[in-house]
Amino acid sequence: MALLKLHNVGRRFGHIVALKSVDFQLYAGEVLALLGDNGAGKSTLIKIVTGVCPPNEGEIFFEGHPVHLNSPREARDLGIETVYQDLALVPGMSISRNFYLGREIVRKSGPFSLLDRATMDTQATTALSEIGIHIRNPDEPVGSLSGGERQSIAIGRAVHFGSRVLILDEPTSALSIGETRKVLSYIKAAKEKGLGVIFITHNIHHVFEVADRATILSHGKKIGDFKIADLTQEDVATMVMGEGVPKHLKDL
Repeated sequence: MALLKLHNVGRRFGHIVALKSVDFQLYAGEVLALLGDNGAGKSTLIKIVTGVCPPNEGEIFFEGHPVHLNSPREARDLGIETVYQDLALVPGMSISRNFYLGREIVRKSGPFSLLDRATMDTQATTALSEIGIHIRNPDEPVGSLSGGERQSIAIGRAVHFGSRVLILDEPTSALSIGETRKVLSYIKAAKEKGLGVIFITHNIHHVFEVADRATILSHGKKIGDFKIADLTQEDVATMVMGEGVPKHLKDL
């Protein structure tokens, strides 16, 4: 059974058709690369999955049950977490404060509720270390970290709170080679924890390093689903550029 399934989903913005009759499946414990050129419909599909904009048509199923995602909170309540390119981190706050942003742990002191910083520091350090992210000091401001380190904190937070689905939007853009390798290792760690990972990227090399399948969109339509083992990088580039499915893949 697919962890997340979209059936015949469509979305229009006025007279503009952003998605048309798209079927989509994500399974637990897999990395699915969502690929397509700019304007292909990737962002719209992710907005539907995360409850930002409900579809105009079609159905969404989560663990086999129909769901209506009308807000990001409803998606998060199901265990769907997203790491966007801008990371949604607060540079002036500590690592642990960013890790629990919007989910702060508090303790009672008489009539007051106070942040339990010690518990957040300990639990954030432990949760990050479980997927191979080792931090120097949980009180360190996020603004002092490198781009790769910030990305790792955002991914670690999403893995910890996103119990089912992790969506990564261009997580390796603007990173060094070393930082990119670390981020790819975190993606593999999320897969090993049993999460379904949607990996959006323009870097075809990275797709072949971590992904199990690829779903390719073009002009709001799905070109197809393919196992990475059946593809070459040239196949992917051809389809992403809108040149159709190569002949040798049509019979798969």
